[in-house]
Amino acid sequence: MLKTTFKISKMDCPSEEQMIRMKLADLTDIEYLDFDIPNRQLTVFHNENYDQIFQRLDDLKFDTSIINSISVDNHESSIDNKEGERKLLWQVLLINFFFFALELITGFISNSVGLVADSLDMLADSIVYGLALFAVGGTIARKKNIAKSAGYFQLILAFLGLMEVIRRFVGIKEVPVFQTMVIISMLALVGNGLCLYLLQKSKSKDAHMQASMIFTSNDVVVNLGVIVAGGLVYLTNSKFPDLIVGTIVFLIVGQGAFKILKLSN
Repeated sequence: MLKTTFKISKMDCPSEEQMIRMKLADLTDIEYLDFDIPNRQLTVFHNENYDQIFQRLDDLKFDTSIINSISVDNHESSIDNKEGERKLLWQVLLINFFFFALELITGFISNSVGLVADSLDMLADSIVYGLALFAVGGTIARKKNIAKSAGYFQLILAFLGLMEVIRRFVGIKEVPVFQTMVIISMLALVGNGLCLYLLQKSKSKDAHMQASMIFTSNDVVVNLGVIVAGGLVYLTNSKFPDLIVGTIVFLIVGQGAFKILKLSN
């Protein structure tokens, strides 16, 4: 058996991981894929030469290069821990979905685009986690259909969100309720902190778990952005800090949608 390690410079989130998995899924000589997203490396255990594997990775335009390729007797995988990891991912998904609903409702009540945008960012994460969980064991066609549906849904949400930002920029003078923005965002921050704690506590090196930690860490930054926007709304008595943060988050959600749509190609 051969063990080949690739450097994939543009692999930094679950979307790229899923694209790589599906790109390589029908290569029968591959025994196991070991993703190291923080270091942007992929180790492939396979039985034939790596030429076809490298070609498929290179087709994705993720700036792939070969670090080394050596012969090994066997490999150790994390298959035995899959049920525990699946349960943990479900917990993270449910926490994200709960805060999506909470932020969406309170965002409309408090007239805060930032909270609504953050809620859709939470929903985007839930979609990614759900996509990974629901697609496990499915066919390549099934995974692509799921990715396409999720990507278009997320893209529509981002588009509607940006339209709402434009409408509020030109037509609504009401200032958001900064207290609600700050309090709910702090609760969401606690929720994401809990997710991060659970993921780190697992000490798992599995790709999905590592990718989930990266996604959740990004969410913490978004939460802090909305909290800062709430403070600026209070200091300036203006709607614009909220709209600016909302625009940035909607663009992030839209970017995530395009990455998910690439999974269906």
